[in-house]
Amino acid sequence: MKIKRAMVMAAGKGTRMRPLTDTMPKPLVPFMGVPLIDHVLDRLEEAGIEEAIVNVHRFADQVEAHLAGRRSPRIVISDERERLLDTGGGAKQALHLLGEDPIVTFNSDSVWVEGLGSNLPGLLSAFDPERMDALLMIADAVRTIGYVGRGDFQMDGLGRLTRRGPSETVPFMFAGVQVIKPQLFAEGPDGAFSTNLIWDRLIEAGRLFGQRMSGTWMHVGTAEDLDAAEEFMRKL
Repeated sequence: MKIKRAMVMAAGKGTRMRPLTDTMPKPLVPFMGVPLIDHVLDRLEEAGIEEAIVNVHRFADQVEAHLAGRRSPRIVISDERERLLDTGGGAKQALHLLGEDPIVTFNSDSVWVEGLGSNLPGLLSAFDPERMDALLMIADAVRTIGYVGRGDFQMDGLGRLTRRGPSETVPFMFAGVQVIKPQLFAEGPDGAFSTNLIWDRLIEAGRLFGQRMSGTWMHVGTAEDLDAAEEFMRKL
């Protein structure tokens, strides 16, 4: 199955990225001289994605103006100016744009250095709709730039994911990209909700899987994280 459509999560407030986001949305913050969202869209284009639904909220006009000249992938805006809906609620609002086939969701601040092969095409080709409802790109927490924490997930030998327990430290974290069946978002509540709600249901059903990425993922949640990631890039 060829996956042709993506949703780029670009509607967050970017609060932790201040002061950089005092005058611009986080997706337009430069990383190595290029806005974060352009890194995302370039990866999607390289992977053969034809259309990207981009949700917008804070400084929405700036995002729309920046994307107006983009031809590939084709850009469709999902407007969340009136109400921020979080990742799950945003996808639910955009269901009429997403279609019924599996899609990619991609956080607008997810950047990485490739290792062996290319991670996004590998993720797309690994998705098996018979066994999986969602396939997450996961990074080794210890090899992530800018992340200090105890990880998100444990993964078994078949690739199924489970959550970190309250007192556990686990080796993997979500790298901001997944392949998922969009109709799952219809099952979420009205209004704002996190994709974590969907994942928890899939874990119970044994339908949430992970694919370990190669290379180095960079967690750029704050201005300091962004500085650390750029310093890492300059040393390559």
